[in-house]
Amino acid sequence: MSRLFDRTIIITGSAQGIGAVYAKAIAAQGARVALCDVAAPDACVAEIRAAGHEAMGAICDITDAAAVADFVAEVTAQFGEVTGLVNNAAMFASLRPKPFEQITSEEFDRVLQVNVRGTFECIRAVMPGMRAAGYGKIVNIASGTLFKGTPGLLHYTASKGAVIALTRVVAREAGAAGIRVNCLTPGFTLSEGIMDAAETEAINQMTVASRCLPRDQMPDDLNGAVIFLLSQDSDFMTGQTIVVDGGSVMN
Repeated sequence: MSRLFDRTIIITGSAQGIGAVYAKAIAAQGARVALCDVAAPDACVAEIRAAGHEAMGAICDITDAAAVADFVAEVTAQFGEVTGLVNNAAMFASLRPKPFEQITSEEFDRVLQVNVRGTFECIRAVMPGMRAAGYGKIVNIASGTLFKGTPGLLHYTASKGAVIALTRVVAREAGAAGIRVNCLTPGFTLSEGIMDAAETEAINQMTVASRCLPRDQMPDDLNGAVIFLLSQDSDFMTGQTIVVDGGSVMN
């Protein structure tokens, strides 16, 4: 697998959980990593630096276009042109399953604002630099829920379906500029933010039973696919959706 030497890669939603795991794994491959989250990513940045890698971080609300543009400008000034983006930030761990009739309009709008518009804002902010460089790798994180029509999570599932649609359109529009845009869809992963939820044990048991590889999915299980999609090994792939869930979904 190719290492990511001399690349600057932004990972959103990376103060903790799966995003932090991605950031550490990407940094270990030789990339300069920039972390952003609505919570301060200082602890993860310090851990990456302690391991001898380059990292920076900032608090950034991805739904705020100006804040995202400022963050990208700060990253570019410190680390050079951004050539990689992992759109990991999303609302999920704080959501509780409920029938769709019980989802308020405000909650529905907020989930789509973060999960879809936030992804859009981040892509839009890095696109000029990637076009200037003639190269870029964007990895959007969706979810296996959309393939299953998972009940109780209509707003989340709809948002992740939109992320796949967005991925395909941007891949078409940006391909001639040398920018590859792909989508990763994890299964139910026992991440830091999920472990405390009351529903986790029951959901995980059902999900494990549906897998060809019948075990828990951990954040580290996703690192290989993310690194592959950021590396030159996937340079002739764009607009694709890769499912990493132990064989629960066969796309």
